[in-house]
Amino acid sequence: MSMDMKMNMLFFLVLFASAISSSLAKGSLQQTLLPSEEFDDGSNASSARHLLEDESQAQTSVDLAQGFMSNDELEWAIQEFGQRCSNISRVYSIGKSVNGFPLWVIEISDKPGEEETEPAFKYIGNVHGDEPVGRELLIFLANWLCDNHLKDPLATLIVENVHLHLLPSMNPDGFSLRKRGNANNIDLNRDFPDQFVFINDDEDSRQPETRAIMNWLRDIRFTASATLHGGALVANYPWDGSDDKRTKYYGCPDDDAFRFMSSIYSHSHYNMSSSKEFLGGITNGAAWYPLYGGMQDWNYIHAGCFELTLEISDNKWPNAAELPFLWRYNKMSMLNLVASLVKVRAGNTFGDYHRILAPRDKYEVVATMPGYKSKNTTIWLDEGPVTLDFVLDPEVSVKGSVLRNIYDCDCNGESKQEFVQFLWGTHLEVFFVVIVVLGFLLLLFQRRQKVKFSTSRQSAGAKRTVEV
Repeated sequence: MSMDMKMNMLFFLVLFASAISSSLAKGSLQQTLLPSEEFDDGSNASSARHLLEDESQAQTSVDLAQGFMSNDELEWAIQEFGQRCSNISRVYSIGKSVNGFPLWVIEISDKPGEEETEPAFKYIGNVHGDEPVGRELLIFLANWLCDNHLKDPLATLIVENVHLHLLPSMNPDGFSLRKRGNANNIDLNRDFPDQFVFINDDEDSRQPETRAIMNWLRDIRFTASATLHGGALVANYPWDGSDDKRTKYYGCPDDDAFRFMSSIYSHSHYNMSSSKEFLGGITNGAAWYPLYGGMQDWNYIHAGCFELTLEISDNKWPNAAELPFLWRYNKMSMLNLVASLVKVRAGNTFGDYHRILAPRDKYEVVATMPGYKSKNTTIWLDEGPVTLDFVLDPEVSVKGSVLRNIYDCDCNGESKQEFVQFLWGTHLEVFFVVIVVLGFLLLLFQRRQKVKFSTSRQSAGAKRTVEV
C-alpha cells in the first residue's frame, strides 16, 4: 500500500450492470452461466399451469402440507446444514415470530460472518404463510451450493465472491396455521412503512417479523434481494404503489436497473420469460396491482437494497411432488441473479460501496464523505462491472498548534489519538525526510560556525603579533 493512499480517504466504488451478458432475448444468459444441466425444451412450457400432467394428484385441503417440511423439520434441516457445511456457512437468527419460533438464516460464503468488501444478497421465503414453495427451494439452493462449490464454477463464483443470506421462512406461524398472515392475522407484506400511504410509521406497533427484517437491514448492508412468492409466474419490481393509488406503470428512479435484474431472473427461468400475461415475464408492481406497506419498496427506499418480488409458482401451495420440478425450473434463475453481483474486490482497509445500474448508459458519480472534499466523475457503463477509486482529500483547518478536521464530533479523545496516528503512521516517511534534511542543515551550520571561529582566532593571533 503506497503512503500517498494512506494520506487520504480512499473510496472504492463498484458500479455494475451484471457479471453476465445482458443479451437476454434469446436466452444467452442461460448459456453463459448454465452448468452442465440443461433444460430439454421450454418452447411449449408456458401453456402448462401445473407441473404434473395428472391433475388428479392435486392435493386437497386436508393433506395440504403433506410432503412439505414442518417448522421443526425446517429448523432441523437448517441446523444440520450448518454442521455439514460449516466451512462455508453459519446459521443465525434475526428474531422470533409472534409464537416464538426463531427466524433462522443461513449465510453462505467462503468467509461467513466476516465483513468483506463483497456484495451481500438475501433471499426470503414464505413471507405469506400459504406460499411455502420458497422455503423449500432455499434449502435446495443451500444444499446445492454446499455440494458443488468445489466442482461447479458457478457455485464457486458465488461462494467466493458473495455473502449470500437465506431466510427460508419469514412467517413460520402462518405456515403452521395454513394462512396468509402471521399469528396475528397480519399480512407481513403490508406491514412496512410506505412512501405513498402514511401507515405503519410506529415501529413498536409493527409485527415482530417485520421488525426483525428492518433490524436485519440495519445490521447488514445488502446490495440486492429477492422474496419468493406463489400464485403467479413473474418477476415484479418497484414501485409497488403509485402516487394517486391507480393501477398504472409507476417506475422508480432505477427503473432500468430493476428491469434488467428482473430480466436476468425471467430469462434464466424455464418458462417465465415466455409468459403470455406478462411481457418478458416481468412487471412493474403498480402496473400489475398497487399495494402499500410492501417490503420491496421499503428495502429500496430505506436500505438502498434492490429487491425483487418473485412469483415462482402458479399454484400458491402445489403438490409436494412438484417441488423437484420447481427447483429445476428456478435453479438457474436463483443462481444467475446472485452471480450478477460478482465484481472486483476492494481492499479491507478502504470503504466500499456497491451499486446496481442498468448497462449501456452514461452516469455521473459523486463520492462524498463528511469532513472530506467531494469528487465526481462521469462514466460509460457497458456490460460488465466498473471499478472507480476515489481519493478524497480531508478538509482541515489549523487551530493553534493542533490540526483539526472540520467534521467535529465528540469522540471521547479519539480525535487526539487519530491525530497522533495521522502524524506517526501516515506521514512517517515525510517526517523522516524532514528530520534528515534538518539534521544535514544543522551539521552544515555547525561546520560553518567552526570554520568561522577558527578563522577568527587566526586573525586575532596575527594582530597580536604585529602589535608586539
